[in-house]
Amino acid sequence: MLDSKKKLGNEFYQNLGKLFYAVAMADHSIHVKEIDRLKEVVRDHWLNVDDIEDEYGTDAAFQIETVFDWLLEYGKDNDEIYEEFEAFYTEYKTLFPDHVKQLIMSTARAITSAFAGSNKSELILLGRIELLFRT
Repeated sequence: MLDSKKKLGNEFYQNLGKLFYAVAMADHSIHVKEIDRLKEVVRDHWLNVDDIEDEYGTDAAFQIETVFDWLLEYGKDNDEIYEEFEAFYTEYKTLFPDHVKQLIMSTARAITSAFAGSNKSELILLGRIELLFRT
């Protein structure tokens, strides 16, 4: 049971990495300030969400950064990545209580406002996430 909880916890953070990548990439470019802001928010807020660790004994919340960096390196399509997050959310809604949804939204907003304010494509994606969280 614990292993499956741990595995799901890691998947949860990996999918958050996908979501935050999709948010940062909504305008088809990721600025270093957006990456810095994400890392700051992970350290300030996400490490305290739970005590799940990855297979190396590191806080699973760091999976957010690992997946984000991997997607950035391989230049993945943000729409496709967002849809992967959406599918995960739909399947595991119980992993997303209100306080987690609020932290996701505040993290997403922090990323979009990190460089030159939020633009239209980023605001549209933020709206999509808010609507998803109401289902």
